[in-house]
Amino acid sequence: MSTESSQLPWELLRQMIALGDADLLAAFLDRLGPAEMARAISRLDHDDRNRLFILLNPAEAADVIEDVSDAQALDLIDQLPPGQAAAIVDELESDRQADLLGELDDDDAAAILDRMTPAEAEHTRQLLNYSPDTAGGIMVTEYVAYRHDQSVTQVLSDLQANHKQYADYDVQYVYVTDASGKLVGVLRMRDLLFTPPATPLDEVMIKKPLYVRSDAPLDELQHFFDHHHLFGVSVVDEQGRLVGVVQQAALEEASTKRADRQFLDVSGIIGGEEFRSMPLWHRCRRRMSWLSINIVLNMIAAAVIAVHQETLQAAIVLAVFLPMISDMSGCSGNQAIAVSIRELTLGLIRPHELLRVLAKEAGVGLLNGLALGLVLGGLAMLWNGNLFLGLVVGSALAANTVVSVLLGGVLPLILKSRRLDPALVSGPILTTITDMCGFLMVLSFAQAVLPHLSS
Repeated sequence: MSTESSQLPWELLRQMIALGDADLLAAFLDRLGPAEMARAISRLDHDDRNRLFILLNPAEAADVIEDVSDAQALDLIDQLPPGQAAAIVDELESDRQADLLGELDDDDAAAILDRMTPAEAEHTRQLLNYSPDTAGGIMVTEYVAYRHDQSVTQVLSDLQANHKQYADYDVQYVYVTDASGKLVGVLRMRDLLFTPPATPLDEVMIKKPLYVRSDAPLDELQHFFDHHHLFGVSVVDEQGRLVGVVQQAALEEASTKRADRQFLDVSGIIGGEEFRSMPLWHRCRRRMSWLSINIVLNMIAAAVIAVHQETLQAAIVLAVFLPMISDMSGCSGNQAIAVSIRELTLGLIRPHELLRVLAKEAGVGLLNGLALGLVLGGLAMLWNGNLFLGLVVGSALAANTVVSVLLGGVLPLILKSRRLDPALVSGPILTTITDMCGFLMVLSFAQAVLPHLSS
């Protein structure tokens, strides 16, 4: 194609799809980098995307799915018939299979699993039982393991006989288990090559190998790899049986995904990633679910001002300080939220430890509240020349800071115990309550000394 260099990738992709030449199409996709491929596919319409996956064989289609983001891959898989989707998912690595099927509706995921090969389907069902932000959720089940009573000869013979299958496993270590499947050792490949053939594995393996539990959170895994410079680590269940392997690259990818999710949650994009190639109604629904919650919460805070509008009209100077008090208190509360979420993630606190968190945060809230109240109250008095204005805004900020810090400390625990996402829900609830309390305190204190403010 002489004009290939002057055409945009998605234009070329559309042309090749129209030609219907599967070999030419596969060769073109191989030349595209992951980012360029994702961009080109996002510019295709619904019919061209379906045609693309019809032309590619399952292995080639799986390569495309591996190179795009989870949200884009999910959008592509969701549009395919279950049989075709199953053939493609069959070719993916086990952790990727679980990531995609875990995001589908239960009925759609079940339809695909029913059409996958029994062995792959069973592995995927097991992975779907794990939380995505744990070792079990990001591990792969493609590994090589042998019983401890086997010999080096038997292992080498099996590796040679199944070399085509194992070539896709990214084998760095050989794992050794007992008869019940419990992990008892690890073998380096060089130990297999330079050991007499008749040697039993339990004589050459590294005993008491390092491992992580399947329910280990991402932060615990990060701590492990920070202290042990390994390509991967074995994963065991509650009984110590080997169930998979977590690679360091998979941990880095999962940590990046979690950070992206948290950024989207804070930004008000609920329900996962959003791309502009997604249907308009789908995108509007995701954004509106957050905006509708916020408008209700803000109405509650506004109602407090409406009840005290006469006080505000009599001392209009208070309007200058209302947003300052709510904002500064909110910042203090968000600091407490961040600490609680971090400690929950690391397992340093449990959702039921409300009194412990309240006790720890009370001192911080009281000292910071007094300091901030004195500063703002002093500035208000110097600016306006009214001692009572300084007392009102200073006292309100001090009291609201204590409320905000205490609430920020325990909100994540309460939400976690209710199986809600603390990172997503804590912020809006805290903002509404601190606004409401701040407005209420300022206006109530002002009403008590109104003659001195309006004089």
